[in-house]
Amino acid sequence: MAGYSKYLTPRNAALAGAGALLLYLLRQRRRAAAALRKKNGTLPLILNNEKDGKKDKAMVDRVFFARIGRILKILVPKTICQETGYLTLIAVMLIARTYCDVWMIQNGTMIESAIIGRSRKDFSRYLFNFIAAMPVISLVNNFLKFGLNELKLCFRERLTKYLYDEYLQSFTYYKMGNLDNRIANADQLLTQDVERFCNSVVDVYSNLSKPFLDIVLYIFKLTSAIGAQGPASMMAYLVVSGLFLTRLRRPIGKMTITEQRYEGEYRYVNSRLITNSEEIAFYNGNTREKQTIHTAFHKLVEHLHNFILFRFSMGFVDSIIAKYLATVVGYLVVSRPFLSLSHPRHIKSSHSELLEDYYQSGRMLLRMSQALGRIVLAGREMTRLAGFTARITELMQVLKDLNHGKYERTMVSQQDKENEGIKAIPLVPGSGEIINADHIIKFDHVPLATPNGDILIRDLNFEVTSGANVLVCGPNGCGKSSLFRVLGELWPLFGGRLTKPERGKLFYVPQRPYMTLGTLRDQVIYPDTIEEQRKKGISDLVLKEYLDNVQLGQILDREGGWDSVQDWMDVLSGGEKQRMAMARLFYHKPQFAILDECTSAVSVDVEGYIYSHCRKVGITLFTVSHRKSLWKHHEYYLHMDGRGNYEFKQITEETIEFGS
Repeated sequence: MAGYSKYLTPRNAALAGAGALLLYLLRQRRRAAAALRKKNGTLPLILNNEKDGKKDKAMVDRVFFARIGRILKILVPKTICQETGYLTLIAVMLIARTYCDVWMIQNGTMIESAIIGRSRKDFSRYLFNFIAAMPVISLVNNFLKFGLNELKLCFRERLTKYLYDEYLQSFTYYKMGNLDNRIANADQLLTQDVERFCNSVVDVYSNLSKPFLDIVLYIFKLTSAIGAQGPASMMAYLVVSGLFLTRLRRPIGKMTITEQRYEGEYRYVNSRLITNSEEIAFYNGNTREKQTIHTAFHKLVEHLHNFILFRFSMGFVDSIIAKYLATVVGYLVVSRPFLSLSHPRHIKSSHSELLEDYYQSGRMLLRMSQALGRIVLAGREMTRLAGFTARITELMQVLKDLNHGKYERTMVSQQDKENEGIKAIPLVPGSGEIINADHIIKFDHVPLATPNGDILIRDLNFEVTSGANVLVCGPNGCGKSSLFRVLGELWPLFGGRLTKPERGKLFYVPQRPYMTLGTLRDQVIYPDTIEEQRKKGISDLVLKEYLDNVQLGQILDREGGWDSVQDWMDVLSGGEKQRMAMARLFYHKPQFAILDECTSAVSVDVEGYIYSHCRKVGITLFTVSHRKSLWKHHEYYLHMDGRGNYEFKQITEETIEFGS
């Protein structure tokens, strides 16, 4: 007890008390802030669509190794590839660096021995050896950094390409945001999480490989110097401390997943502000949006505060166990042959030989204890890697499911309809049959329902052949857009039989047409490329005719020709964008086209010419519009009343036209 009393000074006691008081005050401040926000009712503004309980489990276990193995097959697809080359380079440089460390220990010991022994000749020789080796050691270190950075970039490139190939396959990008609610922020996963995962997995490879190499080499060297008992004691300490710290670090994986989710939510509310800035400005909604953004940000900050506090606590334990106690064990092991007077190794050793042997063995053992500490600390990075791995694996699984026609979404209960005496329809996504056939669209006993199971029309039946234009009308929310989403295969078919041309022979023209990044030519031929345009044998002169047909020919001179690059969403007016979309329709010449209020900003005479030209080139139209002037361009009308009823009839002279 007397041995410890010298540390119990007033100064040390004051420092310890101040530290404890500071931690207590920080914790109380965060609790008070959280309680205040909860009282003000600001916390529930940000909704999280992800299933927390199911996805927050991330720890270093068999599941983690199975996940990381699955991803590594993507990152390193073949035995001989660029990635294996960099992995080999890193391994070789790590071995070279370890040998450089051993050589520097031995050479440094000889320099110190020459100084103590006052040997100018030996001092000059070993110092010159050190100077001569500096370029080689520096080259090894920089080759190692080069290999690590290149490997991170290669891994990111491989994984990003794989994920985007899956994400942009067919309509998967649409389904993830509109049909499936497992992933809330795909952009966060595809960008930041992929980068952090690749950086983390390469860092773990480096931080584990180098210490393991050090341990193997130092065990070999030390066994011959102080026997096998010393290295064995250090390894036993590694196993015990590693298991103990791994158990304590388990929450890091879950906290990493939560951090990335909150980061994604914070980015999402900011992107919504940018996307909807005009509408928010008209509503004077800046105060409410600020509250929403502050709520998302405070949610993130609160979690980061807790994460920092947890890492502070773990850092305290890590430093003691992985650094200082490992050094204590190292001192106990290395001192044994020297403090035991009867030890056979040093019975006849002189003072200078004892000093030289101690320096060399002690430094090797110190390096070995440091390597053991780095392995123990690498467990912290592995636990964090487990969090990134869980998120990337989940994204891969969702993409795989969506590409196989499977999705998960909260369905609307039909219990209320059953109570009203209406028989419920069993809705199974994808249970309907799609038949591809040219020049016909036929709905045969198809229930029109949203992806979450809300039935709009229970039994839809009608048939349209090429040449017979159809006007689709009805109030908002009656199912007009839903009909076209089913027709375009964006939404699943819940039953019945749908006969239609294949996807490439249907074309959709929305009210607000999409203008892509690129040249003026790209706006007309989208989504084709210039190479695909040339394969079709369509020249720029033909494209000019399409623009003339919609009275946009002057735009070529105004914007500087076909190869002019602009932000076309801003450069073109609303009417010009709608006419550009019609020129795009003339370029593709589909069998059927869906026009969704796409001429609302176009004059009546231009609109009439567009419909006449579509009929001339053989494009059959489904039109959503409230203009009476368009009835004369159609043979049938499909009217939905918004209450589950519809009417499909031929337009005759007796038909009562409605609209504006």
